[in-house]
Amino acid sequence: MDFWGDEQFSFFESILFSALGQPVQVIEMQVLSGSGINLAAQVFSSEGVFFVKWNQLEQVAVDQSTMFEAEARGLDLLRQTDALQIPQVIGYGHLVDKSYLILEYVDPGNPANDYWETLGHSLAILHSHTQPMFGLNFPNYIGSLPQTNTLVANGYDFFFEHRLLPQAGLALYKGLLPKSSYDALFRLRARLPDLLPNERPALLHGDLWSGNVLVNENGQPALIDPAVYYGFREAELAFTKLFGGFDERFYDAYHETFPLQDGFSDRVAIYNLYPLLVHVNLFGSGYVSGVERILKQF
Repeated sequence: MDFWGDEQFSFFESILFSALGQPVQVIEMQVLSGSGINLAAQVFSSEGVFFVKWNQLEQVAVDQSTMFEAEARGLDLLRQTDALQIPQVIGYGHLVDKSYLILEYVDPGNPANDYWETLGHSLAILHSHTQPMFGLNFPNYIGSLPQTNTLVANGYDFFFEHRLLPQAGLALYKGLLPKSSYDALFRLRARLPDLLPNERPALLHGDLWSGNVLVNENGQPALIDPAVYYGFREAELAFTKLFGGFDERFYDAYHETFPLQDGFSDRVAIYNLYPLLVHVNLFGSGYVSGVERILKQF
């Protein structure tokens, strides 16, 4: 499938050689996506099938040139838990004017009968991994937006100062969020200890929506495209409910493995201020009304 021609084949062969340490012949490739910042392809080679993402460095902001390194480190961190399938990182780096990430290709399949239960149990196991501080020892991205992960002992401070405030400030700067809504966030800050449970930091995927959950060839879940950090685990579950939610069997299985404190459904909207503000900055003012409804409620 010669979509880009010999030059693109040469690019794939060069980065695979760098990652594997031996010559690789690219046999075929299939374009998987070509919109937004990154391009992606399934690459068939003499050494196996790989998933490759890349971008043109001159087409992205300078601070986004480290995006793939952060993604690779996040995937490796998740894989170390053995909670569920995470694609293995084969390599990442820069070649001339391109930045790239090479991953194990996850063969797709149909969901097994226990797919949702497995996902719920597995996510609960992932969330059981903890550390003393909220945040992470390196910054990363959510979508194409930088995500600061400064280590903080207080979860409420982390949620406000390193999740809500940076996105709200960016939206205000871009003229998307009214000043009145920005100011309302600070009034909400004082109420967070009364509204949210004070739990230990949990290892989170960080961007858990249906598009980042794959069904592998065995019919079981695999996670991709993380925005990893240690935070409130309820924030992850709330995110899954933002655009329709997962199957109820997922939530039942999670609760069975790692029970939530009472009243979670009443707290979902507070946690989802963060992904909604991210959507404001990525996709525009259409998401501002959702932010304002939550601020008015609390």
